Amino acid sequence: MTLREIRERARDLGIKNYKKFKKDGLIRQIQQVEGNSPCFKGIEACGELNCAWRDDCQS
Repeated sequence: MTLREIRERARDLGIKNYKKFKKDGLIRQIQQVEGNSPCFKGIEACGELNCAWRDDCQS
């Protein structure tokens, strides 16, 4: 997902100042707002196969 797409998603979720975040931090904010653990790039060998961020996170 591109940074532009991530920012659009953040905007749609009502995250304030979403343009000031870097990609990793913004994804963590989105995870938190969606009720998930803000774990992006924080877990090696993550077992969550259905995560929307898996491709970017585990690369």
